[in-house]
Amino acid sequence: MTAITPDLLTIPRKDAPGLANLVGLTREGLHAALIAAGTPEAQAKMRTGQVWQWIYQKGVSDFGLMTNLAKPFRALLADNFVIERPEIVVKQVSDDGTRKYLLRIAGGHEVETVYIPEEDRGTLCVSSQVGCTLTCSFCHTGTQKLVRNLTAAEIVGQILVARDDLGEWPKPGRNPKDETRLLSNIVLMGMGEPLYNFENVRDAMKIAMDPEGISLSRRRITLSTSGVVPEIARAGEEIGCQLAISFHATDDATRDRLVPINKRWNIEALLAALKDYPRLSNSERITFEYVMLKGVNDSDEDARRLVKLIEGIPAKINLIPFNEWPGAPYERSSGNRIHAFADIIYHAGYASPIRKPRGEDIMAACGQLKSETERGRRDKVR
Repeated sequence: MTAITPDLLTIPRKDAPGLANLVGLTREGLHAALIAAGTPEAQAKMRTGQVWQWIYQKGVSDFGLMTNLAKPFRALLADNFVIERPEIVVKQVSDDGTRKYLLRIAGGHEVETVYIPEEDRGTLCVSSQVGCTLTCSFCHTGTQKLVRNLTAAEIVGQILVARDDLGEWPKPGRNPKDETRLLSNIVLMGMGEPLYNFENVRDAMKIAMDPEGISLSRRRITLSTSGVVPEIARAGEEIGCQLAISFHATDDATRDRLVPINKRWNIEALLAALKDYPRLSNSERITFEYVMLKGVNDSDEDARRLVKLIEGIPAKINLIPFNEWPGAPYERSSGNRIHAFADIIYHAGYASPIRKPRGEDIMAACGQLKSETERGRRDKVR
């Protein structure tokens, strides 16, 4: 049964006027901010490292708890800065342990973040935009118009919120590397197209990968794009994470309908960009995400075309049973059809795992995320 935690309903915060949030600043940005607030330049590098570790390695949001800093310096920090995360409006817990957070950010907007526990890992599905501009016809998020990009603080803040809720910040006196990592992987597969918010996504992921903070390997971070071709190489060079492609069709006519960005950068252009992706190798394969839609893209012919299209690209294909949502114009392919499709891909030499739907009972599965802002406002009017 779905569990909704009413104790996590929150009152909109009152931001302290004129105080800058340290969350989301790059190391260079934090260094500059501390100097601008009055930190002597000779101390700034050391202070930057100390504050960084308190925020991202220990999860502290109260300057008063930063005990290796002198009291006058803690007072300087408190007078000039805050350490803020997005607010949890509602947390839902699925029967399978998946957690979905509805988070409120600046301006009263809301986004959703999902934590998926597995035996060997814990994956956080992070949003990069409020809404989405791509209008993919099978995706619930695509029915919500783009409101704005998330800031780097709001992106990395989702990680901090999840770690708070999971209680996985290191215990005092323990080496963080000795702690169990409940949140071990990040996938940029939530609301929005990450490559349409490149700089903020890049800065947030650099923070997540920093070895003196959250310290996630770049190979544990996967960025999913629908195919913003001009930014793909840049993602490899400036972020260096794993790449996933929201592919879903094997001919341009079908992909134009399912993933409208294909009208701008078609399958041929997308595959050409993927072949040039930095770090591409058999050990760092591109993931092709393929949602299985009954009678649309799930034939044996589609499977054979898919194998032919990706020839020469180190890849695996994640087959995603369509996760239905109210008013969805598609149906999920049958289990037999999905397995037959997977067999063709497997026998062609590619891994073809079938993704097990997670969090369907709380609308937390792939393609189901959509903030409740608009619905909530309509309910208030009624």
